[in-house]
Formats: sequence, structure tokens, C-alpha cells
Amino acid sequence: MQTRPTSVLAALVSLVAVSALAGCSDDSSDSAQDTAPTLSATGETCTYEPDGSQPAKKVDPPPEQATVSGDVAVSIKTNAGDIPATLDADKTPCTVNSFVSLADQGYFDKTICHRLTTQGIFVLQCGDPTASGSGGPGYQFPDELSGRETYRAGTLAMANAGANTNGSQFFIVYGDSQLPPSYAVFGRVSAAGLKVVKDIAAKGTTNGGADGPPKETVEISSVTAE
Repeated sequence: MQTRPTSVLAALVSLVAVSALAGCSDDSSDSAQDTAPTLSATGETCTYEPDGSQPAKKVDPPPEQATVSGDVAVSIKTNAGDIPATLDADKTPCTVNSFVSLADQGYFDKTICHRLTTQGIFVLQCGDPTASGSGGPGYQFPDELSGRETYRAGTLAMANAGANTNGSQFFIVYGDSQLPPSYAVFGRVSAAGLKVVKDIAAKGTTNGGADGPPKETVEISSVTAE
């Protein structure tokens, strides 16, 4: 797995160049048709392969057979407030299968959301127990993309370090953002959850710039799936 840079979503933000968000690549050669595999159908076998890195927190790989389907309600509990979300296991079965597996194993518990962007693209990035932007679960899995992905406020999507390098890092879009369709959209946060993220963003970053850790530390206490 490619080492995840501090940034995760790749996009040109006005005059600020935002590099791959905890892994989102902005390589112009990565067109939607180049990186989008055929969508997996619920019930099909998922592929989770070792990425060659040390897991940020010890966990078992997800089951190869997706264990959930339809809409999956989850609650992301943070010190800034609860962020309810609904995952789409029919559209992105292997992504949701991994997220739920990690949540059930407590992988996200007591982790810090390490990145906030406030100009051009508007996201809060979480899911790395090391809070460095380079940590993951020790495995990776293919993108589940249609090539028609959009990133409107409320979108829940996977961060990556290039095509087919999904791990545990994810981002919540709190303001409509222009990004290439390279990041698997696997759910949406509720209106109440979106307000929590907007309140976090309103406080800015630790460095006062458009890209950095949230000014007030955001810690996930738990993620639970119903």
C-alpha cells in the first residue's frame, strides 16, 4: 500500500494546492474509467489483501463474504457530538463490510480525526489510529466506483493513496466539494451529524490555514453499527 501522505483528497483549492487527502490522489491520469472497477454485488466475495504495512491497531481482516446489505445505520460518537450516518451496503458492499468490521472490533475507538480542510474542498478526515495520516489496518481493498460520484455536503467517502488502496481512513464532506470521482462514496451523515462537523470546521485548524488538524481536538470514542 502506498504510504498515505498527510493530505488525503487531491484537488486544487483556489490558490492552495491540496494534495492527496490521507491518500486521495490528484494524478490527472487517474480518470474515472481508468480506476473504476465493476461494482461488486452484495453477497459476492470481497478481496482484502495485506498492504505490506504494520497495522496501526491490531485487527482481523473483514470476512470475504459481505455480512450486511441495504442501509446500515451507524453512530460515530465524538467529543464534539454524535454523527449519525447511513451506509449503503448494496452500492458499496465491500467498503461497508470493511467499515462495519473495523467498527465492531473497536478499531476506531479513541482515535483522532487528523485533518480538516476549509478552502476549496471541505472535509473532515478520520480513521487513522496514529493520527498521522499514514496509518491503516494493514490491508487494502479495491475501489467501488461508478465514475459518477459527487461530493456534496453530507457525503461519507473513503480516503486512499491511489487506485484500489482503500484501508480505514474516511472523510466527511461538510460543504459541496469538487473532487474527481476517485473516492468511494459509501454513505451519508444525517443533518444533525452534518451540523456537528460544520461546527468543528467553523473553529478552523491548529495552524490557522486551510489544511491541518482541527483546532479543537476531535476524538472518536466509538463507532457502532446497528
